[in-house]
Amino acid sequence: MPFFSVTIIAPVALSIAMAQGSSKLATCSVLKEISSEALAEALSPVAAAPQLASAKATGDTAARKDLEFTGLVMSTASLSVIVPGTGANRLVIGVDEAGRGPLAGPVVAGAVVLCKPRPSGLDDSKKLSGKRRGELEATIKRRCRWAVGVVDVEEIDRLNIFGATMLAMTRAVSALCAALDEEPHEVLIDGNLTPAGRTADWRWQARAIVGGDAIEPCISAASIIAKEHRDRMMRTLAEAHPHYGWERNAGYGTAQHLEALRKHGPTPHHRRSFSPVAQLEMAL
Repeated sequence: MPFFSVTIIAPVALSIAMAQGSSKLATCSVLKEISSEALAEALSPVAAAPQLASAKATGDTAARKDLEFTGLVMSTASLSVIVPGTGANRLVIGVDEAGRGPLAGPVVAGAVVLCKPRPSGLDDSKKLSGKRRGELEATIKRRCRWAVGVVDVEEIDRLNIFGATMLAMTRAVSALCAALDEEPHEVLIDGNLTPAGRTADWRWQARAIVGGDAIEPCISAASIIAKEHRDRMMRTLAEAHPHYGWERNAGYGTAQHLEALRKHGPTPHHRRSFSPVAQLEMAL
């Protein structure tokens, strides 16, 4: 039978206090051994109604005030009483990736546990300007808990891009759990598939949400972390390989990138398993 865990003092129905031999409202100490079913019944307005009527009829002013106050806190009592695994204490991680489509560079996943209140203006990273995305990344990193998982080109070519993406997500969540020293109740993932059953080290309950980066704030935050992290990596790689325009195209197959590939050939950071690169190597 599940039991409630109480984190702050919470007034509850006078019927509970009376059962404990007290004429005052009960506090959290009374709740320690009350089952969820019993507490739900005690917190019902129905439970206090007969006592309130009796107090009014007998002129017991103190009891009436206690009961009326109890009625006022009925609607907020659930904010003070937390059921493990549900409600306000649920640890939820949002996950999204960046870099599935490019011809070069790693695939990166971000994982975020949002702070309260969450940063305002969260949205799909692709819908945000670079300036706004950078501002939000700084806020998320300062106030929330986050991690990234990176899978390099060699692993992408060995696993294929889908398997590499699932692995990046697994690495991101694993790193965040290690930092938190806690396991999540659920992981929300942008898309229609999760790493569950697809990556050996995935061990968390997960739910895929199509378009989640635009509708789930924790996924939006993860998309911002992933994209900003990967874009920085590509700008750094561009310094060593300036012909491909990675500082602008992030490794995607733009006209400039494809022309540079034909002229200069692929670098060690190009994905040989991707068709445009593979076809060029065959031609060479």
